[in-house]
Amino acid sequence: MLRTVLIYGLLLAVGAVALQWLQFQAWTRGHLSEAYIGLIAAGFLGLGVWVGARLFRQAPQAGGFEPNLPALAALGITRREHEVLQLVASGRSNKEIARRLSVSPHTVKTHIGRLYEKLEAARRTDAVLRARELRLIP
Repeated sequence: MLRTVLIYGLLLAVGAVALQWLQFQAWTRGHLSEAYIGLIAAGFLGLGVWVGARLFRQAPQAGGFEPNLPALAALGITRREHEVLQLVASGRSNKEIARRLSVSPHTVKTHIGRLYEKLEAARRTDAVLRARELRLIP
Protein backbone atom coordinates (compact mmCIF):
# COMPACT_ATOMS: atom_id res chain seq x y z
CA MET A 1 0.00 0.00 0.00
CA LEU A 2 2.75 2.45 0.94
CA ARG A 3 4.63 1.59 -2.23
CA THR A 4 1.57 2.37 -4.35
CA VAL A 5 1.05 5.71 -2.62
CA LEU A 6 4.72 6.65 -3.15
CA ILE A 7 4.60 5.68 -6.83
CA TYR A 8 1.41 7.70 -7.46
CA GLY A 9 2.85 10.62 -5.47
CA LEU A 10 6.02 10.55 -7.53
CA LEU A 11 4.04 10.39 -10.79
CA LEU A 12 1.89 13.34 -9.69
CA ALA A 13 5.00 15.34 -8.74
CA VAL A 14 6.62 14.61 -12.12
CA GLY A 15 3.39 15.61 -13.87
CA ALA A 16 3.18 18.88 -11.90
CA VAL A 17 6.80 19.72 -12.76
CA ALA A 18 6.13 18.95 -16.42
CA LEU A 19 3.07 21.21 -16.46
CA GLN A 20 5.00 24.02 -14.77
CA TRP A 21 7.78 23.60 -17.32
CA LEU A 22 5.31 23.81 -20.19
CA GLN A 23 3.72 26.90 -18.65
CA PHE A 24 7.17 28.48 -18.29
CA GLN A 25 7.96 27.63 -21.92
CA ALA A 26 4.73 29.29 -23.06
CA TRP A 27 5.42 32.38 -20.94
CA THR A 28 8.98 32.78 -22.28
CA ARG A 29 7.71 32.54 -25.87
CA GLY A 30 5.23 35.32 -25.19
CA HIS A 31 7.55 37.46 -23.08
CA LEU A 32 10.94 36.77 -24.58
CA SER A 33 12.17 40.37 -24.35
CA GLU A 34 11.23 40.60 -20.64
CA ALA A 35 13.08 37.34 -19.98
CA TYR A 36 16.23 38.66 -21.66
CA ILE A 37 15.98 41.97 -19.82
CA GLY A 38 15.60 40.08 -16.53
CA LEU A 39 18.67 37.94 -17.25
CA ILE A 40 20.73 40.99 -18.22
CA ALA A 41 19.56 42.84 -15.10
CA ALA A 42 20.51 39.86 -12.91
CA GLY A 43 23.94 39.77 -14.56
CA PHE A 44 24.51 43.48 -13.94
CA LEU A 45 23.31 43.08 -10.36
CA GLY A 46 25.87 40.34 -9.78
CA LEU A 47 28.58 42.41 -11.43
CA GLY A 48 27.69 45.43 -9.28
CA VAL A 49 27.82 43.42 -6.06
CA TRP A 50 31.15 41.92 -7.04
CA VAL A 51 32.68 45.29 -8.02
CA GLY A 52 31.30 46.94 -4.87
CA ALA A 53 32.78 44.24 -2.68
CA ARG A 54 36.15 44.67 -4.39
CA LEU A 55 36.24 48.47 -4.29
CA PHE A 56 34.90 49.06 -0.81
CA ARG A 57 36.63 46.23 1.02
CA GLN A 58 38.55 47.62 3.98
CA ALA A 59 42.14 46.51 4.11
CA PRO A 60 43.14 45.01 7.46
CA GLN A 61 45.12 47.44 9.54
CA ALA A 62 48.72 46.56 10.13
CA GLY A 63 49.46 46.55 13.85
CA GLY A 64 47.14 47.50 16.67
CA PHE A 65 44.79 50.42 17.07
CA GLU A 66 46.37 53.74 18.03
CA PRO A 67 43.97 56.27 19.55
CA ASN A 68 43.95 59.85 18.29
CA LEU A 69 45.89 61.41 21.17
CA PRO A 70 45.64 65.03 19.93
CA ALA A 71 41.84 64.69 19.80
CA LEU A 72 41.77 63.22 23.32
CA ALA A 73 43.82 66.15 24.58
CA ALA A 74 41.78 68.74 22.67
CA LEU A 75 38.51 67.38 24.07
CA GLY A 76 39.96 67.14 27.57
CA ILE A 77 39.10 63.46 27.97
CA THR A 78 40.97 61.98 30.91
CA ARG A 79 42.55 58.54 30.97
CA ARG A 80 39.76 57.21 33.22
CA GLU A 81 37.05 58.69 31.00
CA HIS A 82 38.74 57.04 28.03
CA GLU A 83 38.64 53.69 29.85
CA VAL A 84 34.94 54.21 30.59
CA LEU A 85 34.32 55.13 26.94
CA GLN A 86 36.01 51.92 25.76
CA LEU A 87 33.88 49.85 28.13
CA VAL A 88 30.71 51.67 27.04
CA ALA A 89 31.64 50.91 23.41
CA SER A 90 32.04 47.22 24.26
CA GLY A 91 28.41 47.18 25.48
CA ARG A 92 28.96 47.06 29.23
CA SER A 93 26.36 48.40 31.67
CA ASN A 94 27.18 51.01 34.30
CA LYS A 95 27.30 48.34 37.01
CA GLU A 96 29.67 46.16 34.99
CA ILE A 97 31.94 49.13 34.30
CA ALA A 98 31.91 50.05 37.99
CA ARG A 99 32.87 46.52 39.00
CA ARG A 100 35.64 46.32 36.41
CA LEU A 101 37.15 49.70 37.41
CA SER A 102 36.50 49.25 41.14
CA VAL A 103 34.47 52.45 41.45
CA SER A 104 30.85 53.17 42.32
CA PRO A 105 28.12 53.21 39.68
CA HIS A 106 27.54 56.88 40.51
CA THR A 107 31.17 57.64 39.54
CA VAL A 108 30.63 55.83 36.24
CA LYS A 109 27.49 57.92 35.62
CA THR A 110 29.51 61.06 36.29
CA HIS A 111 32.23 60.00 33.82
CA ILE A 112 29.62 59.14 31.19
CA GLY A 113 27.89 62.50 31.72
CA ARG A 114 31.18 64.32 31.21
CA LEU A 115 31.84 62.26 28.08
CA TYR A 116 28.43 63.25 26.72
CA GLU A 117 29.33 66.91 27.22
CA LYS A 118 32.81 66.61 25.72
CA LEU A 119 31.65 64.56 22.73
CA GLU A 120 28.43 66.59 22.32
CA ALA A 121 26.34 63.44 22.51
CA ALA A 122 22.84 62.84 23.82
CA ARG A 123 23.11 59.09 24.50
CA ARG A 124 25.56 56.21 24.63
CA THR A 125 25.27 55.30 20.96
CA ASP A 126 25.91 58.91 19.93
CA ALA A 127 28.99 59.07 22.15
CA VAL A 128 30.39 55.80 20.77
CA LEU A 129 29.71 56.85 17.17
CA ARG A 130 31.37 60.24 17.69
CA ALA A 131 34.36 58.61 19.44
CA ARG A 132 34.81 56.19 16.55
CA GLU A 133 34.61 59.03 14.04
CA LEU A 134 37.37 60.83 15.94
CA ARG A 135 39.35 57.54 16.24
CA LEU A 136 39.33 57.67 20.03
CA ILE A 137 38.28 54.03 20.24
CA PRO A 138 38.54 51.10 17.81
